[in-house]
Amino acid sequence: MDAMRTSFGVVGAAAALVLTGCSSEPPDGDAGDALQPTGTSAVGEAAGDPGAHATADTEAPPADGVTDDDVEAAADIVEDMDDVELVGSVVMFTYNGTDVDAAADTVNERHLAGAIVMGHNLSDGAGADEVRGVTDTLAAAAGDRGWPVAIGVDQEGGPVARLDDAALEFPPLMAAGAADDADITRAAIEAQGVDLRNLGFTADFAPVADLTIGAEDPVINLRSPGDDPERVSEVVAAAVSGYTETGLASSAKHFPGHGALTVDSHEELPVSEDSLDELAGDSFEPFRTATESGAPMVLVGHIGLPGAEDLPATLNPDVYDALREDVGFDGVAITDALNMGAVTEEPGQETVKAIAAGADLALMPPDSGEAVGALSEALASGDLSRERVVEASTRVVAMQLWQARIGAVGGAAAEGAGHDEDASAAADDALTDLADASLTVLVGECRIEEPADAVTVTGGSDAARAAFTEAAEEAGLSVGDGGTTVSLGAGDGAVGADVVVGTTGPWDVEDAAADTTLEVYDDNPYAFAAVAKYLAGDLEAQGSSPVELSIDAPDCAAG
Repeated sequence: MDAMRTSFGVVGAAAALVLTGCSSEPPDGDAGDALQPTGTSAVGEAAGDPGAHATADTEAPPADGVTDDDVEAAADIVEDMDDVELVGSVVMFTYNGTDVDAAADTVNERHLAGAIVMGHNLSDGAGADEVRGVTDTLAAAAGDRGWPVAIGVDQEGGPVARLDDAALEFPPLMAAGAADDADITRAAIEAQGVDLRNLGFTADFAPVADLTIGAEDPVINLRSPGDDPERVSEVVAAAVSGYTETGLASSAKHFPGHGALTVDSHEELPVSEDSLDELAGDSFEPFRTATESGAPMVLVGHIGLPGAEDLPATLNPDVYDALREDVGFDGVAITDALNMGAVTEEPGQETVKAIAAGADLALMPPDSGEAVGALSEALASGDLSRERVVEASTRVVAMQLWQARIGAVGGAAAEGAGHDEDASAAADDALTDLADASLTVLVGECRIEEPADAVTVTGGSDAARAAFTEAAEEAGLSVGDGGTTVSLGAGDGAVGADVVVGTTGPWDVEDAAADTTLEVYDDNPYAFAAVAKYLAGDLEAQGSSPVELSIDAPDCAAG
């Protein structure tokens, strides 16, 4: 893990070498030979095969992360870029609709770092094969440039899952906070990482490293591991380790901390009551842990700060200084989506200001053409330092070279692996363990005193009731009228229920008037299976609420 921090530390030195004698003109051909690291294939030799641009340490496992050789090789590639290629290399774009061929053409023509695949880029009910077709097409857009296209996805789990049935059903990170077991969390994250890599992705914008205030936090809430810096840090460390082990670039988010804000940055700019100095205590701790654990990216959120109430953190140089100096992070600083309502700059200028402020990768500018055009103009005029763009590009390219080194990027290489029975069984076991360990009793006993033989299911959506019914029958319970009444949620169906099951955060069910109140943080089949096993007397709850509540829940974790 420490190797990753060291390797990115040489970016500045490498960039300085690249800048020697540089101007807006392409560098001389001889410079590349002088800077070529020993044992690293030259850029020209790797042309047409990004995976061939391997470093001397070709046998290094994924968990080694980005190495010094990757950074030096990246510096060579960046040195050979012209200005158009350079500015494109720090932009990761989004596209409308499902025309991935047009999206790949845009990546190639504008020399973009890559693209993020959103739900609207897939057809309704898209399966794994369609997703792999999309990522294969995007990967091929690298052409002969010598470094892969970054292919990202926002697949946290729970409420933020863009791939629907094409990917593993994964809970939000608060389930991991409730389980409070690093080994279980790491195994589950590895299962998710393998799944996403097999689908052709190189980056996932997770884990959430924010501390949440709970119910009044409209954006983060149960996406966060909890409200305790130590517990959140432990979950984040396990998650980063799990992603890195699979070769998937993770992104701790949303620096400097979004979980205490009560305004949705998708709509407008929230303003923190705490200054950077105040946030540098508890709120920075999970990001420090992510850095120490080797996170290749930290995502900066759209957050106003005292004295800079109208300036999103994504465009604020003080925030990037705090990330580098106070947190000690030297990897890829990526912005949150620049097409969100919190950012109100003129088209293209949001990207220029973000890169100038210290971002290395501009995510989802409203118009990638405007973004690269504005970057080109700012670079030509001197308003944007070439040294700053070279530094940013070197970090981004080095991250992608790490992934090229450990295995071909793109779905085609792993097409059969997505259906591998062993991998599927391992994922099923890992997600079952996480669901079982996170089952939290808010009211009642850690092990049910009178196991149920039959249940009546109320509340929740039709889909949730169907999923719970299947889980209950699998656990040997009969489902129909009579027996123990189980309400999914604390709505109208909870009136008179024997058991209330929360799926959207413990604050939503802590006041439920039932003999037994459980929280499972999600409505996926693994969570419902844990509830069914508990009701049947086959599972003792071990989870504990990762957020402070107004009730005294039993301490099941102690058992």
